[in-house]
Amino acid sequence: MTHTSTGRPAPRADARGALVPVLAFTGIVVAVMQTLLVPVVKDLPQLLGTEPGNATWVITSTLLSGAVTTPIAGRLGDLYGKRRMLVLSLAVMVVGALVSALTSDLLPMIAGRTLQGFAMSAIPLGIGLMRDLLPREKLGSAMALMSSSMGVGGSLALPAAALVAQHTDWHALFYGAAGLGVLCIALTLLVVPESPTRAQGTFDVLGAIGLSCGLVLLLLPITKGGDWGWTSGTTLGLFAAAAVVLVLWGLMELRLTAPLVDLRSAAYPAVLFTNLASIMVGFSFLVVSLVLPQLLQLPESTGYGLGQSMVVAGVLVAPLGLTMMVTAPLHARLSAKFGPKGTLILGMLIIAIGYVAGLGLMSAPWQSLVVTVILGPGIGLAYSSLPALIVGAVPASETGAAGGLNTLMRSIGASVSSALIGMVLANTANDVNGVAVPTLHGFRVSFLIATGAMAIGLLTALFLPGARAPGDAVRARHDPRTQPNAHHAPGPR
Repeated sequence: MTHTSTGRPAPRADARGALVPVLAFTGIVVAVMQTLLVPVVKDLPQLLGTEPGNATWVITSTLLSGAVTTPIAGRLGDLYGKRRMLVLSLAVMVVGALVSALTSDLLPMIAGRTLQGFAMSAIPLGIGLMRDLLPREKLGSAMALMSSSMGVGGSLALPAAALVAQHTDWHALFYGAAGLGVLCIALTLLVVPESPTRAQGTFDVLGAIGLSCGLVLLLLPITKGGDWGWTSGTTLGLFAAAAVVLVLWGLMELRLTAPLVDLRSAAYPAVLFTNLASIMVGFSFLVVSLVLPQLLQLPESTGYGLGQSMVVAGVLVAPLGLTMMVTAPLHARLSAKFGPKGTLILGMLIIAIGYVAGLGLMSAPWQSLVVTVILGPGIGLAYSSLPALIVGAVPASETGAAGGLNTLMRSIGASVSSALIGMVLANTANDVNGVAVPTLHGFRVSFLIATGAMAIGLLTALFLPGARAPGDAVRARHDPRTQPNAHHAPGPR
């Protein structure tokens, strides 16, 4: 695949220092969409006048649309401009937030939440812009901060959304999201220049349709299998259909000269094993977000609940995101010394230690704080290493699509985590006056599963080839393999 460059314009002098903060802030804002409604999720059936099974679509729709649109927006960014696609995805999010803010009916709410999911493509697009625009010495820490923004935004949204939901009308959450989206658009237009790097070719419309159908068929039973029954005809039928569609899609992509996703490059070990590790990291991040808020808010009368308010529970979980943000500069130094593979392995080791420690730290609110402070740096290091590995393995003209695919892998991990942990907590719950109450045993089993996911992730990371430091990837623009008429995949590092 070829690319062109119109030169390498630097950001304006007055905006140079603001480029990374603006892109990182945008990443945090769009990540908020995933956890925006967590504080009111149990009240959604009443708020929307519907059944609990229907209300879950308000959460599921955002996850699905984010997973489907991210790799598509990444490819469009490579072809037509990453900043252009970033602004477009934010504009769609703003429209979606306003739709949700103006309704209390289920179907319009689901439509608005679906549009909000489009914004998840902002994170890989931001990473691609950083690679194209930043000098080598600043690239490592910048990408680390941008990648971590997915977890930072999700964590910080919990206490903020809880505070808003507890003291105002819940629709204010969407008005706030729309306002933040407009601010991000304005800052991006003022500060972020367009990338000079372009991929050659046309947009693979049929490939986009095939990938979208395959992902919906795959993620739908993953997120809804607990409600439908894992052995039901609907669940098994959708899984079978997903397998058929994705296999046919893959065969079609391999025959194209300008595919939506370059599967040959995706099969290169540095990309393949990074994406597999990403699934495990995405899985592990969501477990603590699902378990600790519930443990903290359960009444003390259960014998193990910690009896905290919605806001206090959010505050105690917030250090997860704060420590991830603080870890970004540290990642750059560690990656320069040990490489992104080494920092990924270190991050996953810390995550595993955090979950093992968490098995015995469930009896007091302050112990939840300890767990988040351990897990945060581990997740931050792991999240920060993933884009560095991807950027070090693909040509500059493919960073949008490759980063989008990597973000998709994290989303798949999060979706599987949500379904599996939800099933575990439901199957181990006690019935109290007709209400299913999660048990301490269920919480501990969830942490053990997260530890197992990290063990698989560590094993996967060991197969990664030694990768270049992320800053070295900037030089790939001048590599003969990324120049016109160079069609082969990157060679071993």
